[in-house]
Amino acid sequence: MSEGLPAGFFWGVATSAYQIEGAYDEDGRTLSIWDIFCRRPGAVENGETGDVACDHYHRMPADVAMIARLGVDKYRFSVSWPRVQPGGRGPVNPKGVDFYSRLVDELLEKGVEPWLTLYHWDLPQELEDAGGWPHRDTAYRFAEYAGLVHDALGDRVPTWTTLNEPWCSAMLGYDTGRHAPGRKNFGEAVRAVHHLLLAHGLASQELRTRGVRSLGITLNMGVSSPASDDPRDVDAARRADGLGTRIYLDPLVHGRYPEDVLADIAARGAKIPARYGDLEIISTPLDVLGVNYYTSHVFKATDDPAAPEVVPQGRPVTAMGWEIVPSGLTQLLVRLQQDYGVPMVITENGAAFDDTADEDGFVADLDRVAYLAAHVEAVAEAVRAGADVRGYFAWSLMDNFEWGYGYDKRFGIVRVDYDTQQRTLKQSAQWFRDLITRSRS
Repeated sequence: MSEGLPAGFFWGVATSAYQIEGAYDEDGRTLSIWDIFCRRPGAVENGETGDVACDHYHRMPADVAMIARLGVDKYRFSVSWPRVQPGGRGPVNPKGVDFYSRLVDELLEKGVEPWLTLYHWDLPQELEDAGGWPHRDTAYRFAEYAGLVHDALGDRVPTWTTLNEPWCSAMLGYDTGRHAPGRKNFGEAVRAVHHLLLAHGLASQELRTRGVRSLGITLNMGVSSPASDDPRDVDAARRADGLGTRIYLDPLVHGRYPEDVLADIAARGAKIPARYGDLEIISTPLDVLGVNYYTSHVFKATDDPAAPEVVPQGRPVTAMGWEIVPSGLTQLLVRLQQDYGVPMVITENGAAFDDTADEDGFVADLDRVAYLAAHVEAVAEAVRAGADVRGYFAWSLMDNFEWGYGYDKRFGIVRVDYDTQQRTLKQSAQWFRDLITRSRS
């Protein structure tokens, strides 16, 4: 057990709706941008979809029992917007709400606290057809949806997260096109950034009026370092940090966009579409900042200032090709504490590796155990250095649909045989269970 984690530090596992639920067209659920994107030729590895995924929609009680056996304190899950509010407008879908109500009840019955994320990338396709996140109205639709979910679950769910990784929604969805909806327009991506933040703020105000006392957002972040002291490399790292971290946290916490980032954006012909009062809404106080951490990068300038080169450092990599940099997590958490001062929780941390299962489905994933152990120690080191970190969610509970990679990459501490839907605890799950037990003794 890593020394230095505070009393009351909690442990959990995390998933997201589209990655595990399946049942994409059942019980009134309408299509999301990912349902449509997956059917675009070449968009997803092997043309795979989340139509069935881990079939969690039908196997939820058994999955919750498995979560409870791991001994975790909390379970972080997301709600499927098109399952709860078909089309992104109008009243709730009773059958969709009932699924999440039963999930919450199952968790509470097993002694596991629910930690709810309202948006993990599955925008109703109808709202994308109306303009998507580059369109301001989507932010208001999201706030309405947040209120509907709270009406159904607010009496039993203590912690509410608005968005998961808005950088991915905006940049991968609207700039590079690697994620749904697959658009490629930097100006639209910048508009999406602002409207995602506005959606967070509007939903936060909606939830505050309903008495929510533990409210946050989850961002994916790493450390951006220059490859050398060359001013061009230093500027490349500054730009990466600006578009990856500060463009979100400065408005969320300080109520302003960074001037240098606005200048970088303007030089590329784009503009944040902020209106009077938006930043006050966006900076509605946070109770918790969710930190998703996987890796950190070293940047070298190129002839295009907007496209710096990532310089490999010769470290071991995961199956995603991401270098394993636990020290970056320590550095990130200390920096976030100093610059923003919001209590933090690690809402995702984990790794994909090329698992090999034995004839019983067991995976001796010592590489994943080592990854998790190193990063838990990195959190403890950050706490010793003054970072206020309250808990840690391992990503992911189980192997699942890994977005553009389909089912090719496995992040789970539980193996899923996609042919049979059999779940098998990997060595990492056993290690995590034992870590939690030791931390309480």
